[in-house]
Amino acid sequence: MFVLSNNSSVANNFIAELRDANIQVDSMRFRRNMERIGEIFAYEISKTLIYIETEFETPLGTAVVPIIQEQPVLATILRAGLPLHQGLLNFFDKADSAFIAAFRQDTKGGGFTIVKEYVSSPDLNHKVVIISDPMLATGQSIVLSCKELLQQYEIRQLHIVSVIASTEGVAHVRANLPHAKLWLGAIDDEMTTKAYIVPGLGDAGDLSFGQKDG
Repeated sequence: MFVLSNNSSVANNFIAELRDANIQVDSMRFRRNMERIGEIFAYEISKTLIYIETEFETPLGTAVVPIIQEQPVLATILRAGLPLHQGLLNFFDKADSAFIAAFRQDTKGGGFTIVKEYVSSPDLNHKVVIISDPMLATGQSIVLSCKELLQQYEIRQLHIVSVIASTEGVAHVRANLPHAKLWLGAIDDEMTTKAYIVPGLGDAGDLSFGQKDG
């Protein structure tokens, strides 16, 4: 597990702005900060990939540069994951993408279940897959989504990227997806009774794209 906030870096500035209620009113800045963190995660994850030395002709000679042998596939959970996904895509700019529609549906008694509507994905067999969701609260959405992909495909490596996670969500993911590598911006200890992370940052989808109806 890799946690950005465990070390001092400019990433902490972006996370702080994402949390700041006064800055959150600027949805474009919120999306851009999500995108920036996605770029930082892409750089960190890139260090774990396989590289192959490749020759390139320059105007003055030949240069040998280690190049990523195979691009990962980037997956995200709609709609909140789109800005984070874009940040990853900015660096892995030749990667294919997969999209998963999953959401919370309230149940009687104040609880909720995770409903998955559809998955649109390229072939993930023997691929490195990076799946992003900005908030890892209970961990149910990401576990459900990943398990479905793992049932359908023989994924070689699975990386999960979230900006803010709860300790409960991390425990749930590690218990159900023990071989996945977690890349997190920060971990918060508390959640509300409606499973929102505290202090967290609020609803990432609403802050990025406007408040949804219902």
